[in-house]
Amino acid sequence: MPYEWSKSTDNPTTLDLWPYRSLPKRGFVWFVAGTAALISVPLVGLLGTAVLWGLLPFLMGAVGFLWWALNRSYRDGEILEQLTIDGDTARLVRHTPRKPVQEWEANPYWVTVTLHPNGGPVQDYLTLGGGPREVEIGAFLTAAERLALYGELRAALAHRG
Repeated sequence: MPYEWSKSTDNPTTLDLWPYRSLPKRGFVWFVAGTAALISVPLVGLLGTAVLWGLLPFLMGAVGFLWWALNRSYRDGEILEQLTIDGDTARLVRHTPRKPVQEWEANPYWVTVTLHPNGGPVQDYLTLGGGPREVEIGAFLTAAERLALYGELRAALAHRG
């Protein structure tokens, strides 16, 4: 699962969440290289002609755009949410690329974990309530992962709160 608990009796309980990566960095390189190789196969018949030089910039532009788009998607997926439960403080920090860090803090005794099966932006929408507002957690997880996280969050907050 794309989240990990670090629990200790004397240290704060920490939950790190991140989006699932279906295309690792090595696969990214292989995909772009394979696409470039497949695009250049039709150019073999054009070797030595002026048409090759007319098509080559467009094909290279297509490979360059593919690399840029996949790289941008990869950077956009570098979201990290960290929930720390320590004594009288539950703190959620969300790091999102190209956006300021978002923070939320409340007393774990008063924090409520709510699962919204319908009506949220995603199925089985998961929120933490307490303090001045209600915040979402793990919106990038699958519905099954949010259901599993729901039970784990309730247990962790019950234990620490």
